[in-house]
Amino acid sequence: MLVHFLWFVLGLVLLIKGGDWFVDGSVGIAKKFKVPDLLIGATVVSIGTTLPEVMVSATSAFQGHGAMAYGNAVGSVICNTALIAALTVAIKPSKVNRKTLFVPVFFFFAAAALYAGNAYITGSFNRPLGFVLLTLFVAYMVILIRNALHPTKDAEVSVEKQEVEEAAEKVHATWLIIVMMIAGAACIAFGARLLIDHGIAIAEGFGVPETVIALTFVALGTSLPELVTAITSLAKGHGALSLGNICGANLFNIVLVSGLSIAIGPFKFDPSTFSTVTIGGKQVYQSLVLDTPLMFIVMGILTVPAIITGKLKRWQGITLLALYIAFCIYQFV
Repeated sequence: MLVHFLWFVLGLVLLIKGGDWFVDGSVGIAKKFKVPDLLIGATVVSIGTTLPEVMVSATSAFQGHGAMAYGNAVGSVICNTALIAALTVAIKPSKVNRKTLFVPVFFFFAAAALYAGNAYITGSFNRPLGFVLLTLFVAYMVILIRNALHPTKDAEVSVEKQEVEEAAEKVHATWLIIVMMIAGAACIAFGARLLIDHGIAIAEGFGVPETVIALTFVALGTSLPELVTAITSLAKGHGALSLGNICGANLFNIVLVSGLSIAIGPFKFDPSTFSTVTIGGKQVYQSLVLDTPLMFIVMGILTVPAIITGKLKRWQGITLLALYIAFCIYQFV
């Protein structure tokens, strides 16, 4: 079991470092071709921070472990919101740009409603749903690119743009840029494979369903890029800016991560891989009565008050942290 755990940790490290190298290399290439910073940030860097989730879920789906892909997507949203964003808000509440926040939040709830509604109605995730979610991803990216090319005067500087500028300073030679992209992609692919194989082995060793491991350890591990971004922005005095990054990452987890995994490997709820709980003497899937509703609840607590008032309050962060702690305790107790 110790060997599986060590390989699992190595997989996490490779995912995070590989994502960092891939983003730096991609930004360097874009800089060489004089692509605008905002456009790079809206596309390459935004997707780059979600690459760990993409690779883990795609690999899981390809290997026939749909429960792991589902748990990683939903778990990452919960982790991003109730842990990462919550820490930022609890430590340093601040104002937010309601106009900037509205689009990703609207797309998230629309996509999540489609995603969850399909699960409740059919009990499965079919390939057409995957293609619809990917179409929503393309539509959102088109809006991002249009806004990046025609920014408003009062638009805030995004966290992604700060990352772009920092990354651009790190990369100079063309050969180094190419090496970083190749090495990053290789690390992400290998790290994702290690994470899945040994995450499943750990789950089987402890008799824990795949979804529990995916909702907690895998979700937390693949969300580390967002955690680093949040801490960095907070240290630089831009705590509110991480909210947009979190909302964007959450949307990508539904439309890109889930969309791609479902398109690759459709799956359905199965008692052998999805946890069940007894309610009113009837066995129901935990994901449908706890995990998925919690995803909507934490996003609602974080974003709805912010859109209405234009401010983030400390009570939001504290409430979300309490919910995340309770969620993790419940998963294992």
